[in-house]
Amino acid sequence: MNINEKLATIQTEFKSKKSRFNSFGKYYFRSAEDILEATKPFLKKLGVTVVITEELLGDNDLPILQTTATLSDLEASVSATAIVGVDMNQKGMQTPQKFGTASSYGKKYALGNLFLIDDTQDSDATNTHGNNGAIKQKLTKRTLTLDMAEFDKAKEYLLAGGKLDTIKKKYKMDKDTEDHLTMNTGARIETHEEA
Repeated sequence: MNINEKLATIQTEFKSKKSRFNSFGKYYFRSAEDILEATKPFLKKLGVTVVITEELLGDNDLPILQTTATLSDLEASVSATAIVGVDMNQKGMQTPQKFGTASSYGKKYALGNLFLIDDTQDSDATNTHGNNGAIKQKLTKRTLTLDMAEFDKAKEYLLAGGKLDTIKKKYKMDKDTEDHLTMNTGARIETHEEA
């Protein structure tokens, strides 16, 4: 089995729990340590090692950490990289904490890139960072695969009796997209007036 086959085995069989809880944002997330722990069963089984290296890029006002996660066996290796800025203006943190936070993020995302870990429902995808208004994804009727998939889901939701207002809470959409959804599904635009 070559290194790419070993990597594919990990990518398809990998399971990692989200064992950390952010009490401010009320969500669970996985850390770099969780990911590394989940890779341990594969190390001996596949005869591989995982090594993480970090490099400080530049010395300007925003230091950048480049983190590389490498999977290797005795014959070859494959790597993935993540780049994270160190926010030196972050209040309430000592300098080592600022670098430690950036380092943790870099490790997590380098490992995620290497092992194809989908974090779409992870902390950064769902955290509004104290902003009560959720960040909306744009919904348009385009030929791009992702947009069409989301658009088709919205149509199916409306055809099943869902409300356009619910979709509008989740997505930003232009007038043409809204018109297309209502014409093709018979959905009504509901307006709510304040009393």
